[in-house]
Amino acid sequence: MSEKRDYRDTVFLPKTDFPMKAGLPQKEPGIAARWQDEKLYEQLREARQGREKFIFHDGPPYANGDMHIGHALNHTLKDMVCRTQNLMGKDAPYVPGWDCHGLPIEWKVEEQYRKAKKEKPVLSGANRDEAEVFAFREECRAYAQHWVDVQREQLKRLGVMADWDRPYLTMQKDSEAIIVAELMKLAEAGNLYRGSKPVMWSPVEETALAEAEVEYEDIVSTQIDVAFEITESPIEELVGAHAVIWTTTPWTIPVNQAIAYGPDIEYVLVQYADRKYLIAEDLCYALSLRTGAAENGTGKPGSGATGAIRLYKGSDLAGTVARHPMHHLGGFYAKPRPFLPGDFVTTDSGTGLVHMSPDHGEDDFLLCKANGIDPVFAVTNGGLYRDDWSWLGGDDERRRAVINKQFNAPDGPICSDLREAGALLSASDDYQHSYPHSWRSKAKVIYRCTPQWFVPMDKDLGDGATLRERATKAIANTRFVPEKGRNRIGSMVEGRPDWVLSRQRAWGVPITLFVRADGSYLQDPAVNARIVEAIRENGMDAWSEANKPAFLGADHDPAEFEMVTDILDVWFDSGCTHAFVLESGRWPEMRWPADLYLEGSDQHRGWFQSSLLESCATRGRAPYDQILTHGFTMASDGRKMSKSLGNTVDPLKVMEQYGADIIRLWALSVDSTEDHRIGDEILKGTGDQYRKLRNTFRYLLGALDGFVGDMGDVGEVPELELYVLALLADLDGKLRQAVDDYDFTAYTRLLVDFCNEDLSAFYFDIRKDVLYCDGPDSVTRNAYRTVLDILFHALVRYAAPVLVFTAEEVWTTRYPDGGSVHLLEWPKVPGVSADGAKWDKLRELREDVMEAIEPLRREKVIRSGLEADVIVPAAAVPEGFSDADLAELFITASVTRGDSDAVTVTRTSESKCGRCWRLLPSVAEDGDLCDRCEDVVARMDEAA
Repeated sequence: MSEKRDYRDTVFLPKTDFPMKAGLPQKEPGIAARWQDEKLYEQLREARQGREKFIFHDGPPYANGDMHIGHALNHTLKDMVCRTQNLMGKDAPYVPGWDCHGLPIEWKVEEQYRKAKKEKPVLSGANRDEAEVFAFREECRAYAQHWVDVQREQLKRLGVMADWDRPYLTMQKDSEAIIVAELMKLAEAGNLYRGSKPVMWSPVEETALAEAEVEYEDIVSTQIDVAFEITESPIEELVGAHAVIWTTTPWTIPVNQAIAYGPDIEYVLVQYADRKYLIAEDLCYALSLRTGAAENGTGKPGSGATGAIRLYKGSDLAGTVARHPMHHLGGFYAKPRPFLPGDFVTTDSGTGLVHMSPDHGEDDFLLCKANGIDPVFAVTNGGLYRDDWSWLGGDDERRRAVINKQFNAPDGPICSDLREAGALLSASDDYQHSYPHSWRSKAKVIYRCTPQWFVPMDKDLGDGATLRERATKAIANTRFVPEKGRNRIGSMVEGRPDWVLSRQRAWGVPITLFVRADGSYLQDPAVNARIVEAIRENGMDAWSEANKPAFLGADHDPAEFEMVTDILDVWFDSGCTHAFVLESGRWPEMRWPADLYLEGSDQHRGWFQSSLLESCATRGRAPYDQILTHGFTMASDGRKMSKSLGNTVDPLKVMEQYGADIIRLWALSVDSTEDHRIGDEILKGTGDQYRKLRNTFRYLLGALDGFVGDMGDVGEVPELELYVLALLADLDGKLRQAVDDYDFTAYTRLLVDFCNEDLSAFYFDIRKDVLYCDGPDSVTRNAYRTVLDILFHALVRYAAPVLVFTAEEVWTTRYPDGGSVHLLEWPKVPGVSADGAKWDKLRELREDVMEAIEPLRREKVIRSGLEADVIVPAAAVPEGFSDADLAELFITASVTRGDSDAVTVTRTSESKCGRCWRLLPSVAEDGDLCDRCEDVVARMDEAA
């Protein structure tokens, strides 16, 4: 038998230089550098000029430390928003920004002081030295600028396309001036006030904190029961008895000034041993358990040898007075402690009587204020009792910070002194509860009454509405994605206290107010304008005593005013970013209000809320129309990431190992609206997804090598091609909807599934025979390549916002001189429809056939479906398909229809074509050509 001809050189195999191996860590930096050199962002702005605007306002990350995985997810989502909007043909600029002021940076600079054993300057208050404060600020500014520069390069490496040469910084002079101008709007409208009321205070950081700067952690505290002797009462038998209070903050007892009762609570006078105690009836037994009385049968009223003497209605206690357990110290402690009615008193825990310290509790403060009892400011900025305080003050060597655990312990000085005074009924270090901590220092915070500047939430702003009401209305008019964000921020606004604006630090925008001796502040627009202009020219250091006369001008006597030395809450800084980014004209491509704000869900109490309140106070509405939030990134086991646990994922290392496109694909694949996970196995899975997408593009590029032309008349288009175009049209509509919904998880899943299931596993698989073996003039082959061209142009655009580097590589491989893929607009796909139900039925049957073939392939009866003769249930075949069509679609030797309900498969007896490897009746023996291949080869030989 003569040797058969080798037909490999007659087969039209895909040809491309696009490599299967991505090498992203090596390629991506070069692509990013080219974008920067070519000013791609500026090109895009010019290309979209005059189009419909979409304004995304970037929430400022903090300029402190390297980018972490949360940053990577957050900025990938932001980049995806802007890229998809630009792809839609809109003008969607991205102005990045950084939050540069505040305590974290001060802490880092102070750390440098400590390492150098350099004394920290006094940064706030009357004793501060302005020159030292200004020098300290310069160090803070340099520190912040360093991390702005570092993070900017890291975000560029991630592929984020933004106006990197013109970011906004809250420490820019123009920004600081506008922040001051926004403050002055509040001041001129009378919507600022200075008052002394308890606020969250960090003794470690020595400053007031906003709610957004506080996080709650579970701790174990000392709980104590303390007896206050009753000295006066309209109920005669109460005199000489003891009112029992319960607290988990023993350190507040030295500042007690009253006792609160619930008017509707039932109280009982109980005999314990030789004393009578007044407590809520419902809590009597719980107290007996804490004191140990229950163990000897005297705990529950009415049980044992002694018990309840009499019941009283809470309202009957009006006019009752007790004395402090440390009354023997005289002075403050000798003053009577009145009983006051408090609606907040419950019987959920404790004793039903609450000790009142107006310095250290909001309810305490309000109730005492209403009854003429003022705070005494006993606790200093650092959390110590004042030097002149008579109990545990400066001359007591036992004095410690009030948050010190041992200071509050059962054997600590407070409990020891109360025990010695005969007032301590119980003390145990076993009370588990949630307690506020500073999210920066992680130290416990306290409520502390200090003079602070506030924005009132419930004052009429002049239009009949309060700030709380304006904000609530704005929330109702805002779109939230996901919707649950509406209730979250709404409940926070509904219950929040007045906004504390002041901080007792140095690195921040000053509260630029002049205050008179009576506490009122100057409201002069001309003065305010001079201050704003000076800060615009010279920055926040312009707020200096040296400039006081110039600011006040001829109309005001400098001697009559004091300059405020506090700085603004950094949340006010960031809450004003809409004013200097969207309105100032520094970025003329922007406009107010923004279409979208996007941040993590924690910003409902942070940036979303501070922006909402600032804008509602000054403009009457929110600065945004929509809010999109994402959850937090957890370790692969679902636990919170922690350096101590060693489960953190560094995005910089991931980019070094896998590439930025892998991080982006992960970030856009997970359900980011909820908390989500990352880890090595998850990233490997993302890598597998990426390789499948890359191979789809590699196939397209290879199959389209040298492609020119189109599919001709629609009447010549095979039904399979029409079906795939219909699938593409359906995908296009779903992707558009996903963009509108900001559902990037769905967007990415749709894209990946289409490439894997509809193309690679179905369409490409079926048509590879036509591509490789049909002649160049084949109508089917030309139609297939035309559809591939349409698919290429659609898919590379769809993928561009996700795989920013890979899409560019794909595009420039085919069009080296075609510019950047990121300048293109959303594809226009043919509006083709198909009988989806028919094709669904066909594909279901195809799956059944492949499943039936697999056992024979495993047992090596056949090597592939091409060697299979298949009988399918006739009822399972949709109308319009011949047996030859089915064999082509199922990639088998033959398909016939039978009466059975099952698919049956046998090995074909036909011979194998030496070129296309199909086993067909027209092939005389293995290695010969089928009719089609014989015709194609003859033409090629003739042309040669």
